[in-house]
Amino acid sequence: MKLTIAALGRLKAGPERELVDDYLRRASQTGRPLGLGPAGEVEIDNRSLKTKSAESRTLSEALPEGARIILLDERGKTLTSPQLARQLAAWRDEGVRETVFCIGGADGHDRDALPKPHLTLSFGNLVWPHMLVRVMIAEQIYRAASILSGSPYHRD
Repeated sequence: MKLTIAALGRLKAGPERELVDDYLRRASQTGRPLGLGPAGEVEIDNRSLKTKSAESRTLSEALPEGARIILLDERGKTLTSPQLARQLAAWRDEGVRETVFCIGGADGHDRDALPKPHLTLSFGNLVWPHMLVRVMIAEQIYRAASILSGSPYHRD
C-alpha cells in the first residue's frame, strides 16, 4: 500500500526538508517487505489560492481515486503510534492501494471541499507549524512500518 503525504505549500531546503526525506526513505525501505510503500510526498503550490475552500478543492483534486484519506486536523482523534500502525496494517490487509495523509493550509481544511476522510488525526491540542507537522507525520509513517516489522524502534 502506497503511503503519501499531500501537503499544501512547499518545504524549502533545510533541516525540515532533510528530515522528511530521510523518514520517507526509511519508511519505504522498512515498509516495502511488509506491503507498505513506497512512502512519498506531493507538494501542492498554494501561493495563488486565496481561500481555505480553494486550497481544499486543490488538495482534493490531487487525491487518487480509491485512496484512504487521513486528514491532519487539531480536531481529530489522537492515536498512539501502535494504533496508527494497526490501522495502516488493517487497510493494507483489506487490499487498499494507497493512503494519503492530508495537510491543509494555515487555516486548516474546508470539509465541504474534500471527500469524507476515513480518519481525522490530531497531534494534540497544541498548534504546530505545517513544516513540523510534515516532519512528524513522516516520522510516524516510518515508526508504523518499524512497529509492524517488529523493530525495537518503538518501545512499549
